[in-house]
Amino acid sequence: MPPDSLKVPKVLKLYLEITQYPILAPKIRARMREELFTRGVITRTNFETEVRTKAEQTQRLEGLDNPLIQEPADVWERRKQQTRDYLTDFYFAYNLPHELFEGIVQSIVAERNPSQKVFLTFNPELAPIDMVLAQGERYEALPQSERAQAQHHIQEMVVVVLKTLMTDHLGFIRIAKEWFTIHDLKEIRQRRIGDGKIGGKAAGMLLAWKILQRVAEQSGAHAPAIVLPNSWYIGSSMLYEFNSHNNLLFSVDQKYKPLEQIEAEYPSIVKAYLESRLPEEMSEPLRELLAQVGKRALIVRSSSLLEDNFGTSFAGKYDSFFCPNQGTFEQNFAALATAIKRTYASALNPDALAYRKRMRLIDYDERMAILIQEVQGERRGRYLFPTLAGVAYSRNPFRWNPQIRREDGFVRLVWGLGTRAVERVGADFPRMVALSHPRLRPEVGADELRKHSQRFIDLIDLENNILTTSPIASIFSTDDKALPYLVSVDKGDYVQSLFADPLLEGAENLLLTFDGLLQKTDFVTVMKTLLQRLEREYAFPVDVEFTADILQNSDKPRVRVHILQCRPHTSYETGTRIELPANIPETDQVFSTNRLVPQGLVQRIRYIVYVHPEKYSQLGDPTLKLELARVIGRLNQRLEGQTFILMGPGRWGSANMDLGLKVGYADINNTRVLVEIALPRGEGIPDVSYGTHFFQDLVEAHIYPLPLFPHEPGTSFNRAFFTQAPNVLAPLLPGDAAYAEYIKVIEVPTVANGRHLEIVMDEERGEAVAYLRRYEGHG
Repeated sequence: MPPDSLKVPKVLKLYLEITQYPILAPKIRARMREELFTRGVITRTNFETEVRTKAEQTQRLEGLDNPLIQEPADVWERRKQQTRDYLTDFYFAYNLPHELFEGIVQSIVAERNPSQKVFLTFNPELAPIDMVLAQGERYEALPQSERAQAQHHIQEMVVVVLKTLMTDHLGFIRIAKEWFTIHDLKEIRQRRIGDGKIGGKAAGMLLAWKILQRVAEQSGAHAPAIVLPNSWYIGSSMLYEFNSHNNLLFSVDQKYKPLEQIEAEYPSIVKAYLESRLPEEMSEPLRELLAQVGKRALIVRSSSLLEDNFGTSFAGKYDSFFCPNQGTFEQNFAALATAIKRTYASALNPDALAYRKRMRLIDYDERMAILIQEVQGERRGRYLFPTLAGVAYSRNPFRWNPQIRREDGFVRLVWGLGTRAVERVGADFPRMVALSHPRLRPEVGADELRKHSQRFIDLIDLENNILTTSPIASIFSTDDKALPYLVSVDKGDYVQSLFADPLLEGAENLLLTFDGLLQKTDFVTVMKTLLQRLEREYAFPVDVEFTADILQNSDKPRVRVHILQCRPHTSYETGTRIELPANIPETDQVFSTNRLVPQGLVQRIRYIVYVHPEKYSQLGDPTLKLELARVIGRLNQRLEGQTFILMGPGRWGSANMDLGLKVGYADINNTRVLVEIALPRGEGIPDVSYGTHFFQDLVEAHIYPLPLFPHEPGTSFNRAFFTQAPNVLAPLLPGDAAYAEYIKVIEVPTVANGRHLEIVMDEERGEAVAYLRRYEGHG
């Protein structure tokens, strides 16, 4: 062995070893470069920039005065390739372990003789992903008796690939390692564009599908039809490439800025992203993808590393965009690129960063992977949309009737695209289905059923190449064989089941009740089965976003479910016994309600932020309504650390400002209770929000939603308390004193002789009361 002073330099040692494989050397170095890029040693863009720079230096050293004229193109390409090889050896030798190089060589040599039995002579944690996959496939192809002996090796390799390809969250890995095979993971990798992980949303969808496929196989011929949409994945590392390629590195520290600055700068960030270009290593595979899908509509969805994790769903925090895909090839590519850039920009939106701060994830290196899927649905004339879409919970978050069993689950269901199921939009309502009692509705009587039904449908207009919203009556068609399962007839004083051709009743008299679906198909059974199985495997409540269609080629119509998303679901604490206080003096009772009450107790409430319902409903200026929502956001920041509640008209978070304040997560995340007051004249009916992204925000922030109908029997509302209490808005936010006519902030102890507000919510009795109470040690 030579003395240390004579040791061969690392890069020379590597070079000498590669020369032993003269034909395979290009392939070996290509794999080495992939490892450099995947492991973050250097980005692909920076590497190629250095290749060009050093190649130009060699031209000058060789005496070329005018390389563009003096050196032919083929010689320049050969010069660049030799420079690329030298740099590959250098970066690899001094940044990655030699065992990794040996693994690459072994993997490539073994590809020449696939039948050769290869024993595990490498560490999968250090080996290149191609080698791990190749070895894993060999083990999975062994006869059953031999495979059993190698099962521990297979599981180790599955875990390594899961952490490389999907996520390194241990909660996910614990479950996924039992369901995915090496063959599965290889197929997923083949649909990945670029390097990095495919993110939480894509990973959760794939895991749910694997679990449910196994259920279907075990159930035999009459198993539920569970389908996975055609999907592709842009790896999380491509966000680095995109930012580096477009000099967007200013965005790295955005998350550490004050929320006001984040909100102010976000429009300019979106603009900068939209003006950027996709790097070549992303755009070329995307062009191939578009050529493959043709004119089929696509949706671009966020799939960040943190999304859909245990306890942090990020529901609705990042953006998704539909691409109808009906233009020319270049128009379709431009639309797809814009959707990707907008999705990347949404990683820096104020709601997402406020959410990360609250969940103590602000320091995490959050990277945005992207999930691209074909839109599920059928073409009906000029329109494309699914028959059914919605979100399903394995645990019913609220019981509007004591008969309802939580453990049987809950579905929020719409006709058309699922956007109306997961967002609070317009004067519109989905169908709420308690799977234990599917015919038991929150609404009572024809009047309420009519008010709380779906009136509009979201769909893709293929002729105009846009996502649009239409009144449901204009979309009803005699050609839609699913319609009899979806609608009932509005007879004025009552709603009647359908007994004839629905359109003979007149489109304007049809209501979307989904009664036929719930009574005549296996929808309820399928949803209960899949939710219970997923909860069992996750050992945690889950919620699932889905689309579905009705198959009518058998005696009993059946549903086919398309799994779009599955995530562990945080839920309110239940089981704690809540005792409603008795004999509260009328003067101490601030309000009470008896509809859609959750289970909970909030004590020592110091502030009430009250938006005057009547004055808000009379406002005609949308700019003023929007500014009132921003004032709420500023109060939310000002009162951070205090116990306070928000009370306001209609539906908090609605996209329609006429129905309630258009607030986002960052505007409300510090409150404890969100009271939705029914507006006069029946406008802005408080929505049963559970199942929406907005509801998920409330649950994860431990905020109780509480609807209040002041004019209904059995409720109380101490109007004098609100009108006579002084308004402390100006001392808290001097710059917003001008809005005191619409927003009142009540400091409870100062108007109640040192007492605070307490809200007691008893779900079993369906009652809640807010009253003034004196606490020991609090004045």
